[in-house]
Amino acid sequence: MRRLSRHVGSTIFAAIAVALLVLVGLDSVGAIIDQTADISRNYHFSDVLIYVGTLVPSRIYEYMPFASLIGCLIGLGLLATNSEVIVMRAAGVSPLRIVGFVLQPVMLFIMFSMVIGEYFSPYLDQLAEGRRGYLLKGESAQDSTSGPWNREGNEFMHFNAVFPGGVVYGVTRYRFNDDRQIEEASFSSRATFNANENYWMEENVSVTRFLDNSTETEKLVTRRWDSELTPGVLSLNILPADSLSMEALYNYIRYLRLQNTDTAGYEVAFWRKVLQPLIILGLVLIGISFVFGPLRDSTMGFRIFIGVVVGVSFRILQDMLGPLSIVFEFPPLMAVLAPVLFCVVVGLYLLRRSG
Repeated sequence: MRRLSRHVGSTIFAAIAVALLVLVGLDSVGAIIDQTADISRNYHFSDVLIYVGTLVPSRIYEYMPFASLIGCLIGLGLLATNSEVIVMRAAGVSPLRIVGFVLQPVMLFIMFSMVIGEYFSPYLDQLAEGRRGYLLKGESAQDSTSGPWNREGNEFMHFNAVFPGGVVYGVTRYRFNDDRQIEEASFSSRATFNANENYWMEENVSVTRFLDNSTETEKLVTRRWDSELTPGVLSLNILPADSLSMEALYNYIRYLRLQNTDTAGYEVAFWRKVLQPLIILGLVLIGISFVFGPLRDSTMGFRIFIGVVVGVSFRILQDMLGPLSIVFEFPPLMAVLAPVLFCVVVGLYLLRRSG
């Protein structure tokens, strides 16, 4: 039985790995083509490859559920085509036992994706966006078409590029009085966060002060900037909610609740990450049930087609229920959990009919 488990597991593992490689590869090629439009004197094709390569872990995390579904359809389909599933059933191996064989390699991919999504993707995504922003805009004056904005009291600030660890480039700050009249505008080529004393140190600073009937300018090599803004908070303004770690999302949701601010969008992203293992298991279960049931005698191409259709339909349902939970104010947890429960119920029903 151990040899049989190893055989089924290795087949499923290889099929999921190939499906993941194809999905991530196709998406990366599309991203490279899209990024070539930004190639300039400072942003070369090699930088495009580095940018897309740095985002590969995020793409692995994003496509893991669909790769698991398609991989199980391919792997079990190969076993069914070679009549190995029939031989296992004739030898007294129950469908439930075969499901257990399939889930063993799937659990390895689940753990792998969770580690990537929690510890690697958020850092690498910020690094990729920061490096790209620095090469495109660098330490030049503010480019309002891109880069994050932040407000703190009567001060508005913009950053051309934000790197992990508290390093920002192209910092533009505008300070207004209570009558909404501008008092001061400054630009610094770079700012570094001092984590021990919680302040920023700006470099190469140009300051313009607006007086009643005149203006005055000042050049500074360095300037201390005291602010409540931290690198952690700044990263929340740079990355989309789906790219943040579960810890960052949880802390930010708590912060927004203290400010009596709507948290539904971040809650949907949080529960998607928490329930990512169940999402993968639900899709895998429905894929297994298809091979034992409706797709038992189908061709490999048709199985892949069905896997793509189910995966895309699942993603569309997820993307629909998330905004609907915000509009109709039902729990975000239910918006994420409903498609998973649907897959589990359908999968168990089809497995029961085939058994």
